[in-house]
Amino acid sequence: MALQLIVVALFFSSPGVLAAQQPHIVFILADDFGWNDVGYHGSEIRTPNLDQLSAKGVRLENYYVQPICTPSRSQLMTGRYQIHTGLQHSIIHECQPYCLPLDEKLLPQLLKETGYATHMVGKWHLGMYKKECLPTRRGFDTYFGYLAGHEDYYSHIWCLPGQGKHCVLDLRDGEEVASNYSEVYSTELFAQKTISIIENHKSTQPIFLYVALQSVHAPLQVPERYLTPYKFITDNNRRVYAGMVAAMDETVGDITVALKQHGLWDNTILVFSTDNGGQIINGGSNWPLRGNKGGMWEGGVRGVGFVTSPLLQSPGTISRELIHISDWLPTLVGVAGGSISGTKLLDGFNVWDTISKGDSSPREELLHNIDPLAHEYSTPQCDDEVVHDDSWVDFGFDVSIQAAIRFSKWKLLTGPKGCSAWHSRPDQSTSESSPSFKRHLKTVMLFDIENDPRETKDVSAQHPDVVKDLLMRLKFHQDSAVPINFPHDDPKCKPGPDEAWGPWA
Repeated sequence: MALQLIVVALFFSSPGVLAAQQPHIVFILADDFGWNDVGYHGSEIRTPNLDQLSAKGVRLENYYVQPICTPSRSQLMTGRYQIHTGLQHSIIHECQPYCLPLDEKLLPQLLKETGYATHMVGKWHLGMYKKECLPTRRGFDTYFGYLAGHEDYYSHIWCLPGQGKHCVLDLRDGEEVASNYSEVYSTELFAQKTISIIENHKSTQPIFLYVALQSVHAPLQVPERYLTPYKFITDNNRRVYAGMVAAMDETVGDITVALKQHGLWDNTILVFSTDNGGQIINGGSNWPLRGNKGGMWEGGVRGVGFVTSPLLQSPGTISRELIHISDWLPTLVGVAGGSISGTKLLDGFNVWDTISKGDSSPREELLHNIDPLAHEYSTPQCDDEVVHDDSWVDFGFDVSIQAAIRFSKWKLLTGPKGCSAWHSRPDQSTSESSPSFKRHLKTVMLFDIENDPRETKDVSAQHPDVVKDLLMRLKFHQDSAVPINFPHDDPKCKPGPDEAWGPWA
């Protein structure tokens, strides 16, 4: 016992953690928030709260997420690449009978073991076919939110697509259906629930608060008052989207105010992150990055993110060190004084000193994904062709498979890569793209991301040794992958007797 106390004392007296006690941790995850949709990246959309909070914290400008919802959330919760959890392909669709593997130890479970109160508000999207998959069975003391991937912002109804279509409620308070919130806009509803948790929390216990906002995922819906400042935007989707961003920004500000008013802020670490790049057809913008949500281009995987906290040693800075969404689990468990010994082998790194002090990142390599089942992620703007190249068939990795890997400044992409256009800034009328890249993509492409973040020049022919080395790394990772878990929809999937979506198995 005495030895344990000594270890804890040493941890909290170390330069890496300035708090005299375990810090409160607030993680806010936006949905489909694009690179060019935050004010400090030059957007025409105003985000005063995000701008001010990030300016006083550390802006993460070389930060990566996954190109779609479920994989990002799974890596945040597990600290492990999706090739190691069977989630390599697509998302968890609502009627598929599986979820984030139950033998994975999740971030809230680890923090709970360290003495934290753990609360979640918002979007789950990690499977719901049986009760064991629900947030309250995966480490959260409380949960208020929806289980599927999207829904109506006001009615909180989600519709099962296809024949036999069901449109019923998807909103839970704990494991019970929450049926008294019809017509309350979800961004405001989730803000209210989050603030209520803060108001009722005893500050003597550390808190982990995970706020997974619906904003700014489709459908495009927002109260009229948020549209007034954006009448100058001529494109209707972009105008409504801008209002949705404004509502989200206000919510982040309100949560911050609540933390300050209730005496938690001085010992709080707040992380803000998107889950993937912006969805162009729904008003998002990733300019000047190439690509879109769902693709392996930078526009799909480079994420808006920052950390703000009075506990930072170098606040008001910009970090260009390589950081990935899988790094949050070891980082946050580390600052909490917890242990990762109960997890499977992690792919994430503890990057607290990188963020707080400006140290070099321990991460040199980043596997974006390897998905043998992937086909082109198509949108109306995409008309790409992949021109198969046999030059790289002898290096151990099947280059027809969709994959992407980053090592140092180099990024290698193979197989189908997603929509490859440089979609124009919203205030411009035409898309800037190169037909030679857009229509005829090589199977294997290499980019110097540090010097060419827009991915305009494929340099695979100039650096064959780099291509060879990265193909060998892809082969190494593929050899460690578990089988893809992507079952057919369960025909027994249907609303429960309470006419709400939830576990059916």
